[in-house]
Amino acid sequence: MVQTSEIGALDATGQAELVRRGEVSALELVDEAIGRIDRLNPSLNAVIHKHFDRARSQAVGKLPDGPFRGVPFLLKDLGGGNLKGDPNNYGTRFLRDAGYRAPTTSYVIEKFLAAGLVIVGRTNAPELGAWTTTEPAAYGPTRNPWDISRSSGGSSGGSAAAVASRMVPFAHANDGGGSIRIPASECGLVGLKPTRGRVSLGPDIGEVWEGMAIEFAVTRTVRDAAALLDVVAGLMPGDPYTAPTPARAYRAEVGAPCAQLRIGLLSSLSALKVHPDCVSAVQSAGHLLESLGHHVELTHPAHLESPELTTGLLPIIATSQARSIEQFSAAIGRKISADDMDCDNWAVTELGRKVSGTEYLAAVEVLNRYTRKVAAWWTEGFDLLVSPTLPEPPPPIGELVPDPREPLKGFQRSGALTAFTLPFNVTGQPAISLPLHWTAERLPVGVQLVAAFGHEDLLLRVAAQLEQTVRWSEQHPRVCG
Repeated sequence: MVQTSEIGALDATGQAELVRRGEVSALELVDEAIGRIDRLNPSLNAVIHKHFDRARSQAVGKLPDGPFRGVPFLLKDLGGGNLKGDPNNYGTRFLRDAGYRAPTTSYVIEKFLAAGLVIVGRTNAPELGAWTTTEPAAYGPTRNPWDISRSSGGSSGGSAAAVASRMVPFAHANDGGGSIRIPASECGLVGLKPTRGRVSLGPDIGEVWEGMAIEFAVTRTVRDAAALLDVVAGLMPGDPYTAPTPARAYRAEVGAPCAQLRIGLLSSLSALKVHPDCVSAVQSAGHLLESLGHHVELTHPAHLESPELTTGLLPIIATSQARSIEQFSAAIGRKISADDMDCDNWAVTELGRKVSGTEYLAAVEVLNRYTRKVAAWWTEGFDLLVSPTLPEPPPPIGELVPDPREPLKGFQRSGALTAFTLPFNVTGQPAISLPLHWTAERLPVGVQLVAAFGHEDLLLRVAAQLEQTVRWSEQHPRVCG
């Protein structure tokens, strides 16, 4: 029999195999996760809602016989994390104080549950998911397990800190501008953003930010990312569109042979200072890919840095946020005011209220043009683009928090950190952050791989090659169960 103290070191696939073989019960897995949350969360503040009694009851009941039966899981307190009757507070004080409860369960959460996952709690998120750090006034900062003076990233920073510290083997996350990949980079995890339309946002939502946002998870291993994508992918009734159907299960891509690929390497941007460690991470990844038999060259989509990106983004994001505030006001039965939000989120909301319908459509047209120009690079004989995930290692706690004395400075600072991730939310292409580098201070630095639309299969195949060589799961943060 496996020792329960060893369970935390296993990924979700490994834990599920123990349950399947009868070596460990679902309740033992859940109790171990609860114990780790109780021990580690006071240092990290990753889990803000605990559903321990319900999780234990589910673990001893009749769980669905899915691929992850009995594995403990956390939901992000934002976006598609709706579980009917549970809070989903978007990092806000106004939903928290109103005692808001989700009226429906998201399709993606239904699929998590059907896979046999046991929900043990919910993770911290920045207010309205707007920042690349998780430091909401409603719940306080989530700290990085590698260095608790540093940010865990955002907006899935709570989930990333929980997974990196081994509270649970993987956790729900979502990504509208880098919110899976950024915390994965800062916490030393695998962060896959699937193709637009791969995962349904239903039943309440068709798309977010003109298709820029998607639901998924942060994981420690590539095989967990692949197997979980098999669970949640697929068209659901009423979806406005879907991604191309894969040739086979994503799990089959892990360890599959990979032909020589043509890969472009991007280590810096002309308008942005990139930290030397992030440049080194990409250069090392390029050498590693060459050693695996791939052809690597210094090139990238010429249109990637076009000012059209900024021109098109702000009206769409601001208007969408203004609409969300209208919906939340209706849900809690009162008008949300400036006193309820941080200064930058309020400024963005006010800006969104001033955007006209024609200005909104003009912004959509700008991003459509941008997408076609960037995506064309993958039709010119290239298979992958490799870049930094972030332009710098994890920043200190407090550095990205909105400051009323300097309106929108925090918003702009967060925006600068999405320079490598956000373009591929706009184009809808799949991208993955892999923990391939650590600084001299033992801070993780992610490297991003981007494939053509619909080609998560290629990302997972190459990511598995890199994982076999780098073996990042053997690295342990300072705060670790």
